[in-house]
Amino acid sequence: MSLFRKRFLPPVALAAGATLVLGLTPAAAATTVPALAKQLVKKVDVNGVNRHLIALQRIADTNGGTRAASTEGHKKSAEYIATKLEAAGFQVTRQEFPFTYSQTLAEKLTAGGANVPVIAMEYTVSTPVGGITAPLSVVAVDATSGCEATDYTADVAGKIALIKRGGCSFAQKQQTAAAVGAVGAIVYNNADGALNGTLGGPENAKIPTGGVTAAAGAQLATLGGQNVTLELRAFQEARTSYNVIAETKTGRKDNVVMLGSHLDSVPAGPGINDNGTGSATLLETALQLGSSPKINNGVRFGFWSAEEFGLIGSTHYVDQLTFEQQLDIALYLNFDMIGSPNAGYFAYDGDNSDGVGAGAGPYGSAQIEKTFVDFMQAARGVSLEGTDFTGRSDYGEFIAVGIPAGGLDTGAEVLKTPAQAAKWGGTAGVAFDPCYHQACDNLGNIDRVALDRNADGVAWALGVYATSTESVNGVQPGKAKAAKQKAAERGAQRNFSARAVAGDPHALTA
Repeated sequence: MSLFRKRFLPPVALAAGATLVLGLTPAAAATTVPALAKQLVKKVDVNGVNRHLIALQRIADTNGGTRAASTEGHKKSAEYIATKLEAAGFQVTRQEFPFTYSQTLAEKLTAGGANVPVIAMEYTVSTPVGGITAPLSVVAVDATSGCEATDYTADVAGKIALIKRGGCSFAQKQQTAAAVGAVGAIVYNNADGALNGTLGGPENAKIPTGGVTAAAGAQLATLGGQNVTLELRAFQEARTSYNVIAETKTGRKDNVVMLGSHLDSVPAGPGINDNGTGSATLLETALQLGSSPKINNGVRFGFWSAEEFGLIGSTHYVDQLTFEQQLDIALYLNFDMIGSPNAGYFAYDGDNSDGVGAGAGPYGSAQIEKTFVDFMQAARGVSLEGTDFTGRSDYGEFIAVGIPAGGLDTGAEVLKTPAQAAKWGGTAGVAFDPCYHQACDNLGNIDRVALDRNADGVAWALGVYATSTESVNGVQPGKAKAAKQKAAERGAQRNFSARAVAGDPHALTA
């Protein structure tokens, strides 16, 4: 992607139903833009989004400081969104599902006579009060550290394994460590920033497992064989929560454009950036679109719950669809953290042009990425970087079943690089969101310039794909298809008439 900023283009007035042609490059000039996309960008205003964020903050403040799945804070957040969409005429469904609620009670690691910051993995097995003390076993580093039994030393039994992130899931690492006799696991990051991880569910958890930074991991690696004390304790309980699904009354139902964001916060805080920003933006976009717009493709919004417990709500939604119902979803757009205070600008790397991590998304994901990249560069002067499909947000189950996906985000716990600070502003060496998964993720934890730009990107993409998904899946808009068919019929009739006038003996045959 280009590192320089392009000049902002002033709005162009359009007549109703007209299309806009971007006049920047030969490629852009050849692209016609649906009028709906421009209209939505104009109508979706950051002030409207911010009003919803204020509502979510007040809901959290009056309900224990959190909006975590199954809590009163989440229920009232969900009803705030659902009732607004119902009042606007959308077809709204509340989809209930079971999950295991987990809340951290203790996180402590002592090594070499010092306390090392550690974060308990979601669904970790708890240690006794006071923790477990055992020698540290350092797992050799390779592309799949800790993923195979052969990675561990023969004397690992009874020890706490120190494992580098990467190559397989956190669940697999601690399961493998447990299988060879380790009594605990510490996973250290492979990039700058804290490591917040999940084991995916209580059924996967075998031994107490926590995450530390890359720097902490490097320091711990010098302490192999020395005793360390690890205390990780969590409260777990079977609960239920629910997703809110809303759909337009208009547009075809067999080629639906779906947009989603998770509404729940972590138990520790109100979750205004993570992910009030995505949910508030989708709500405002839906309200400005309206429940019965003139669109070719139906539009569906998903406000997911229990994302913070392992993508439970969105996974449940996709898994309960039949294969035919999955085929009805043309594409999925995900928005998780789009107002980080030290903002970066990222689009999911649909074509794997960055060549890292999980690879490309399903066919159509590359085209979705290009839609975001082109708009943000041309219309907002912002050069996007790719972010990998790491499986950390709600696109996970959609791409697992082959639905093309994309979206925007502004970064979480990873540190902004000097090059990124030079390109986007902000502070190098500081996390994109220093309050990630903390109580300070409140109304003061938002970059509203970034939120405004990303809200425009959401509105733009929705307007483009509600009009046509042909670039993603080859499905032509109904009107365009009918017009082409009529044009072909008229051409055939003109050809027939010309041949008949010329006395062609075959003019009256097929």
